[in-house]
Amino acid sequence: MNARKTADGGGEMIRLVIGLGNPGKEYHNTRHNVGFDIVDALASRAGLSWSVEKKWQAEVTRHDDVFLMKPRTFMNLSGRAVSALCRFHKIEASEILVVYDDLDLGPGRLRLRASGSAAGHNGIKSIIQSMGTQNFARLKFGIGRDEDLASNGGKGGVAGELSGYVLGKFSGVEREELEKRVARAADAVNYALSHGLTAAMNAYNEQPEKKKSKAKTKADPKVKPDVEFLEKETGRSEI
Repeated sequence: MNARKTADGGGEMIRLVIGLGNPGKEYHNTRHNVGFDIVDALASRAGLSWSVEKKWQAEVTRHDDVFLMKPRTFMNLSGRAVSALCRFHKIEASEILVVYDDLDLGPGRLRLRASGSAAGHNGIKSIIQSMGTQNFARLKFGIGRDEDLASNGGKGGVAGELSGYVLGKFSGVEREELEKRVARAADAVNYALSHGLTAAMNAYNEQPEKKKSKAKTKADPKVKPDVEFLEKETGRSEI
């Protein structure tokens, strides 16, 4: 796990890999914490131990010139921890890679990107606000959408039901397959570190699944339009 500048057009070296999630045992094994799972897998492979750094509100570990980080703020305040560590170690936004869950990708599917908007993810939105730019790399890990939200008896409307899905735990069956996909995501991060982001995108980005036809979407009451995660600008927010 070493950050290297490469000649393949991959751009700046990656010095900091950030996994997004929520702190606390109650959020362990939830869909929204898969970013934590991936950086945990990276640390485990390298035989690294995490330490709590209160000044950065994060768990941090390091292997040579690469930092791994798990913010201990709640999701919508992730940028506070990221920007604090980056200021101290003089790490530019272009030198970070953020790993997080994505509703719009099928379960376990990977998508590396060099930059982009928050697309409704409050952890990414917080980092963009704190760093003052959206020009940082990210690895999206698909968690899919629950097509039965409208019929699962949830309260609080679609947004409330979506929150329950995102913060819900993986089942035993899901977890078995998830571990394989998390391992592949960790491979993708290591490949980006050693070969550059562009090479990793070519090697690990997966084609999107075929979407349902418009006719079927209109006829199927279970299909819901895109809904952003619940937003809270201050205070505790799990999503």
